[in-house]
Amino acid sequence: MNNSKTRWFILIILSLIWGSSFILIKKALIGFTPFQVGAFRILITAIFLLAIGAKSILKIERHQWKYILMTALLGSFFPAFMYAYAITGIDSSVASILNSLLPLFTIIIGALIFGFTFVRNQLYGIIIGFIGTGLLIFKGSELNPDQNYWYALLAIASTLGYSFNVNIIKKHLNDLDALSITTGNFLLLIIPALIVLIFTGFFTTFELNDKTTASFGYVIILAIAGTAFAKVFFNKLIQISSPVFSSSVTYLIPIVAVMWGIADGEKFETVQFIAASIILSGVYVANKKG
Repeated sequence: MNNSKTRWFILIILSLIWGSSFILIKKALIGFTPFQVGAFRILITAIFLLAIGAKSILKIERHQWKYILMTALLGSFFPAFMYAYAITGIDSSVASILNSLLPLFTIIIGALIFGFTFVRNQLYGIIIGFIGTGLLIFKGSELNPDQNYWYALLAIASTLGYSFNVNIIKKHLNDLDALSITTGNFLLLIIPALIVLIFTGFFTTFELNDKTTASFGYVIILAIAGTAFAKVFFNKLIQISSPVFSSSVTYLIPIVAVMWGIADGEKFETVQFIAASIILSGVYVANKKG
């Protein structure tokens, strides 16, 4: 399979996996706190990756570890907690739509900080995307007054972190294989994740019951499929395509996530569909070849 076909195959697989991740986070929060969901997600992913890719760490050169740390924190550690917290205040489907801002942030960060090309249609796309985001947040708060749309800022901040992650990998780690990057990321996050569990009192207050057992199962699926495999696939996608194409996985993620959300009883009004369409239109315009 050539790179052109491979990148589209990976894009579709990632869309299905990550589109399902938001509902898994929502279900995991039934038995755990957001900090516990994030920490367990990181720890289980780390154990799994070290079991299958420990030797790949040896490929990481000394000067690359600082970039491995940056991508670990910005692309995995902070988003794991911020998305979990975001979904306590807004619907999982809305969080997935805000994640579709990734290509726009990738363009902005890539142009301003990493020296990647920035063209006129990308600027138009950015403006359109942010208009859709504002509409989604403000109208969503009116339609769902029981939800706290300030939590949307956590999802947006996570997406900004992802955009740095994409650009750092493309600029500084493109010659390192995807498994090495991902395994190195989560090796560095084991101790911080354990510290989070200790300070949240998990080891002194945890009780095993039906809720926590089910939630733990959701976290395992989220960690192995939605984090370990997905991160390896995504890092590979970045390396065989452009940062903008890689981040365009967020075109399809909201479609899968919204379907899961509606199936789980989440309300999604016409205005929110319009706002989502505006965001995706902005992403399309930004990626359209001139």
